[in-house]
Amino acid sequence: MNENPKDWKTYDEFAYGIDTNRLPASEALAGSSYEIGFEDGRQLDLAFGKGEAKWSDGKESATDKAEVIEVAPNTYFIEVVFAGRPREAETLILNVETRRALSIYSIVRDASDAVGEPQVAQIFRPGVIEGGAASGPAPAESRDLIGLRAHFTYSPNHVYEHTYLSAERYAWQCLVGIQRGHGDVDLTTTYKFDENQYVFTFREFKIPVASTFFYNFDDMRSTGKFLGITGDGRIQNSPAGAFIRKASMTYYLPGQEPV
Repeated sequence: MNENPKDWKTYDEFAYGIDTNRLPASEALAGSSYEIGFEDGRQLDLAFGKGEAKWSDGKESATDKAEVIEVAPNTYFIEVVFAGRPREAETLILNVETRRALSIYSIVRDASDAVGEPQVAQIFRPGVIEGGAASGPAPAESRDLIGLRAHFTYSPNHVYEHTYLSAERYAWQCLVGIQRGHGDVDLTTTYKFDENQYVFTFREFKIPVASTFFYNFDDMRSTGKFLGITGDGRIQNSPAGAFIRKASMTYYLPGQEPV
């Protein structure tokens, strides 16, 4: 295994304070319940309380901590942290008006099961809230971000530049903060959720961490989370959020587009 460069920071070292510019939690869904059907056949029932959700997927059920953030009108970023599954977490994007849904299920694998791959894997499931007709576009993988270079200010001490290279990879570098001067290219998956709304995820190679972010380009806000292993071996699920500034856009000639 290749060693990381000298002074390469661990997940918990760079994550401290990265939620400074995050949108506040909302109790708008408290007292409501939803049945979600996903395209792969999975069913998920959710009943929200204050700061928690009772869930059932047909195989297991529990009541776990759940953070709800309204990231766009009628659209919620929901993070469910499973007490009984510490190596797993589920992020849900729900539009309760259009009834569209997207699940991003993150799993911290054993290192032996991820040789040559990022250790934290992600499963993507588009779906709908049942009980009514869905409207608007269905969440789908997107190439729209390819060529964009943007700056993300998570706090006065966390500013990062993203360059979206292809449908599979992006490059990042730290402009301000403990990781200043560091950068890398990692695996990505991007879904378009609605107009000017994207779900961007990445899975790092050098450290065991993956992230899920909702981009609202109308408000120029990013809301998300990191799931990974800290420097001392703990599983940690960290909130994050940033202001977005688009810096430039690269356009490609026909036949020369990235994968």
